[in-house]
Amino acid sequence: MEKIKLGAQTLVYPMPAFLIGTLVAGAPNFMTAAWSGIANSNPPMLTVAVQHHRHTLRGIKENGAFSVNVPGEDQVRETDYCGMVSGSKQDKIAACGFTLFYGDLKTAPLIAQCPLNLECKVVHELNLGSHALIVGQIMETHVSADCTGDGQPDVGKIKPIVYSAGKEKAYYGIGRRLARAFSAGKSIRH
Repeated sequence: MEKIKLGAQTLVYPMPAFLIGTLVAGAPNFMTAAWSGIANSNPPMLTVAVQHHRHTLRGIKENGAFSVNVPGEDQVRETDYCGMVSGSKQDKIAACGFTLFYGDLKTAPLIAQCPLNLECKVVHELNLGSHALIVGQIMETHVSADCTGDGQPDVGKIKPIVYSAGKEKAYYGIGRRLARAFSAGKSIRH
């Protein structure tokens, strides 16, 4: 199979499209982030990379807390908007019609319309150059009741969106189920 060299690039698929929330000078704000992911299971932690000049990073540092809101496919316009404008200049909550709620971390606003929300406490910040890598401990998880099955989150009901940074900068749904995890590979065992 022929390969084409592209040089060092930030291409990993899929990239999540998350809405990162915090209070900045007491006002709720959200930014879109695709450079995020699970980092640890016990205690549960995740990471988010944020450019140093971002308004949201100021709030994360002020409060030591943030939220990760997983938007569904029906929130692609709002997700894109939150990545296009700064909360220092626009009221994104009003523009997007977000309904906010707060969990245990009072400085990590959560978006009620998002099917999955995580409250995170900052445990590490690492300056990587263009971005600060924030490691957050997940303190609580909220899932919309209609997005569960047998009491667990159902990705087919959540319908998260992902970002594509390649040829076409676009948002996608996650697609169809291919195989059952921890089962499909059993046919290869000898």
